Amino acid sequence: MQAIIITQPGNPEVLQPQERPTPTPSPYEILIRVKAAGVNRPDVFQRRGGYPPPIGVPADIPGLEVAGVVETIGAEVTRWQPGDAVCALLGGGGYAEFAVVDARHCLPLPSSWSFTEAASLPETVFTVWHNVFQRGALQPGESFLVHGGSSGIGITAIQLAKAFGARVFTTAGSSEKCARCEDLGAERAINYKTEDFAQVLQADGVDVILDMIGGDYTHKNLNLLRPDGRLIFINAMQGAPAEFNIQHLMRNRLTITGSTLRPRSAQFKADLTAAILENFWPVLESGKFKPVIYQEFPLAEAAQAHALMESSQHIGKIVLRVGE
Repeated sequence: MQAIIITQPGNPEVLQPQERPTPTPSPYEILIRVKAAGVNRPDVFQRRGGYPPPIGVPADIPGLEVAGVVETIGAEVTRWQPGDAVCALLGGGGYAEFAVVDARHCLPLPSSWSFTEAASLPETVFTVWHNVFQRGALQPGESFLVHGGSSGIGITAIQLAKAFGARVFTTAGSSEKCARCEDLGAERAINYKTEDFAQVLQADGVDVILDMIGGDYTHKNLNLLRPDGRLIFINAMQGAPAEFNIQHLMRNRLTITGSTLRPRSAQFKADLTAAILENFWPVLESGKFKPVIYQEFPLAEAAQAHALMESSQHIGKIVLRVGE
């Protein structure tokens, strides 16, 4: 099979096509003939040498989410059959014509969705569902702020929070991005290059914040939270160290939490898959959630896809087209 290999840690050009043996599924895995693979920020970190995959996952083939057709199944798999159309969360190895995955980490292709659209789902949906709704316990009627609203995580968080009855606010880096976020359901999108989000939202505050920025956002986030508010970290692009007032935290009963998805156990991901199928898939089928695909690249142009990701010019997801 053809795969995209990280030849050495570095810039996008280190991603190169290479022939590799087609993997064989274990008794509890399925082999997917990949039609499309999502491109995510963790893929960039892995390419640079800073985000190693779990044991047993190809260390030099990035890719955390795919959509495609079941090619073969392991001896113990009962949920899926060859020919089924699925999308899946992977530990890695998605930038390839074939990928193996734990059968419990797969979801059926949503009705009327293309493989490209479905490949944009798993990594962001799994991340948002766990962090915003499980760890953050966002409730209908509460207010929610997500930073980076035009990113894959952002567009997913905006639509999911809106669909489940929250008031949604976000930040983005241009008027075009802000307008798109508001089209997707944000009540107010704040251009962080021209406005201070903390000043804009200070009067009312918010209940839950999903942050991927860190750095000096941390202090502002905590001051924005209402009593019993929750701040959830999924990244710290401006730096992990931060100072905050512990007395303020105690007086307002604030919760600071966060998580990374990739290192979690297979059972955790299986339980999360089941929760998403039960709670989120009906939202998809109802049409309340729309895919936002910014650009699609052929698999061989993965380097160009990564360069676009790093430019932060995109609104929504970047996807690699793997098979017809």
